[in-house]
Amino acid sequence: MSFQTIEAKPIAGALGAEIEGVDLSKPLSNHQAEEPHQAFLDHKVIFLRNQSLEPAQQVAAARLFGMPYEIPFVTPMDGYPEVIEITRERNDAGKHNFGGNWHSDMSFQAVPPKGSMLYTVEVPPYGGDTMWVSMEAAYAALSDGMKAMLDGMKVMHSGKRSYGSRGTYSNDSNQTGTMKVGADNSGDAEVAHPLVRTNPETGNKSLFINQVYAVRLADMTEDESKPILDTLIRHSLKPEFSCRFRWSPGTVAVWDNRCTMHYAISDYDGQRRVARRVTLAGETPV
Repeated sequence: MSFQTIEAKPIAGALGAEIEGVDLSKPLSNHQAEEPHQAFLDHKVIFLRNQSLEPAQQVAAARLFGMPYEIPFVTPMDGYPEVIEITRERNDAGKHNFGGNWHSDMSFQAVPPKGSMLYTVEVPPYGGDTMWVSMEAAYAALSDGMKAMLDGMKVMHSGKRSYGSRGTYSNDSNQTGTMKVGADNSGDAEVAHPLVRTNPETGNKSLFINQVYAVRLADMTEDESKPILDTLIRHSLKPEFSCRFRWSPGTVAVWDNRCTMHYAISDYDGQRRVARRVTLAGETPV
């Protein structure tokens, strides 16, 4: 759609657009605030370069898209419970890359987040891109027979692979030197979500699975579920459903966790990268 106060420039066919004409550090009128939110719904992930945001300003800007909230397991910035700093230092080569698998943020929660806002403070001179895929496009491209089979199915999501008692972050040697990420048996819990969910703001259907937190189909074992989930993930990662973004300092990205997966590429060992994320509260998937 066309906008009056901003310009949205798509970066790929399936999803993603760069937005011009808005300064998130300043108060916006109701109409000015509505258009970035609509662009977020239209394009599923939007990017705004040349922003200058202190943590409090980032939290305020995030409210244009949803309600910020404190996420579990990751220690937030001092004084800003809704903000986590995602830092990879020059000497963190070989350590776990936070976000380095195809995932939808915190989908293991009973009410998973609507979206996320990431603000880059420092970026490496090369590498460190992030990729997204449209799970709406992936669902739309399925055959009618596959859609009929999947509609109504449930998937069990769990944080156990990352935050569980035997997860990635249960081993301190896997962690980067700056971030503090916890793990305990509360991360082993499972919650059921629809495999195909409907975005309440757009009415569009999408697959709601990911490599990290979707562990099995309801009423099936992980081994029984693996062929189906692997097939759907492999289908979703087709290049025509994706976009890739090259960061610059002072860039904001806002993405819809309800209908996308994303992947933080770790190809910048020996370089420093610092970003701040605010997560937006969502609704029970239907």
